[in-house]
Amino acid sequence: MMEKSCREFLDMLASRAPVPGGGGASALAGALGMALGSMVGNLTLNKKKYENVQDDIQGILGRASALQQELLVLVEKDAEVFAPLARVYGLPKGTEEEKKIRKEEMEAALGNACSVPMKIMEKCLECIDLHEELSEKGTKMAISDIGVGVLLCKSALMGAQLNVQINTSSMRNRTCAEELNARAARMMESGVRKADLVYQGVEKRIAG
Repeated sequence: MMEKSCREFLDMLASRAPVPGGGGASALAGALGMALGSMVGNLTLNKKKYENVQDDIQGILGRASALQQELLVLVEKDAEVFAPLARVYGLPKGTEEEKKIRKEEMEAALGNACSVPMKIMEKCLECIDLHEELSEKGTKMAISDIGVGVLLCKSALMGAQLNVQINTSSMRNRTCAEELNARAARMMESGVRKADLVYQGVEKRIAG
């Protein structure tokens, strides 16, 4: 999927096809956000004004590159975990035995489908952390890009949480569902709070 052009991906997203969907779009948004952070890091490299943070910037760029690739992989993974879920929805449910099998397979597929958006959320938290560091150490010339980048990562985080919730809402094991919801809510709360602070800091730096 990631080998397609931007236009092809958007056409697929806009179509009736089940994938890509909101999960894949969230992962891609996170990758785009982190790419903007990487751009700020690269613009800060080898600048005399920022010579005291060069080692830090190099470290940020290394981790940012890895996160971008991990999020792109998750675009593909999100489509992969949806396929078994879509198959289960099509299973017969005429007899009691068929209903039993369908329920068991549905529960397993829903749990698996939650795993990717949870991972997207984890990666987005890391991306937001890097944007926070870049907002303090990156070149002011591109400070607006940190703002845009962290907004994309925040949106990706929020979108991934919705994809967790849509799956847990159908789970029969409510204990497992609530545990997943609680973990996602914690990540959401801390990530949104930090992203908002970074964005506010960007606005202040732009204002001078």
